[in-house]
Amino acid sequence: MIAAAALSRRVRGLELRARKNVGHIGEGAYRTAFKGSGVEFQEIREYAPGDDIRTIDWNVTARHGRPYVKRFATEREQTILLVVDGSASTRFGTAEGASKRDLIAEVAATLAYAAVQNEDRVGLILFGNEVEAYVPPGRGVQHALRIMRDVLQFTPRLPGTDLAKALEFLDRVTPRRVFAFLISDFMAADASRQLRLSGKRHNLVALVVNDRAEAELPDCGLVEFEEPESGERLTLDTSDREVRAAFAGSWKSREMHLLAGARAADVDHFAITAGDDYFPDLLRVLRTHATRR
Repeated sequence: MIAAAALSRRVRGLELRARKNVGHIGEGAYRTAFKGSGVEFQEIREYAPGDDIRTIDWNVTARHGRPYVKRFATEREQTILLVVDGSASTRFGTAEGASKRDLIAEVAATLAYAAVQNEDRVGLILFGNEVEAYVPPGRGVQHALRIMRDVLQFTPRLPGTDLAKALEFLDRVTPRRVFAFLISDFMAADASRQLRLSGKRHNLVALVVNDRAEAELPDCGLVEFEEPESGERLTLDTSDREVRAAFAGSWKSREMHLLAGARAADVDHFAITAGDDYFPDLLRVLRTHATRR
């Protein structure tokens, strides 16, 4: 548990970075990705004098033999759900001052602050091996600060990561369609089936957070590794070229499997790397997401 004073400092620092980041993202990029046309379909009714003839539904009119028009209502505010992985594997980090958990917190804070700045509602689901915290969608800067605080101080009770449980929870608590960001390092069992189901119910984006050191081993002799979720240890001879090649090949296969699963589920999938400037990638997320919609 982070001490209160230290937590306050970290939240304040995260808030300042989020404010700066939102300024870089720009209102236009956010609105384009999340607001669509600005109106939503409401009903079809019979034509009345004074109705705009451009709203006539010609298919319904042909079936009934008299004119019918489509009615639209101004689009309500959007609801953004941040589904955030806080499992032990996200503590890994080799970039100076930038673990995967730090990057996850900053991305979540940026999206939360962008939502409240645009008067949208934003909520949070925190999970490891199970869902351990849920912040219902709300508005306002204080609500965004609460989300930042919860992400920063979260420590899962149990080891492991279960993406499927987090997505199942998302589907249960949000019966209406929402915009959801699944932010995780995806060091977990395959959840492509649930990803596909949740992707049909919601506007879902998978943000995969990586660290460069996870993709390849350095040549530094015998090294003992510890799996952060299970605590299992393994000693590898990193000076062996075949060992390094096998490790890199395994990581590449994992990336390809993730990409194939996201494509099969029709879910936008983007990878960002700790220590890198992730803004171009985050902007690409929003723009590509808007194009697909």
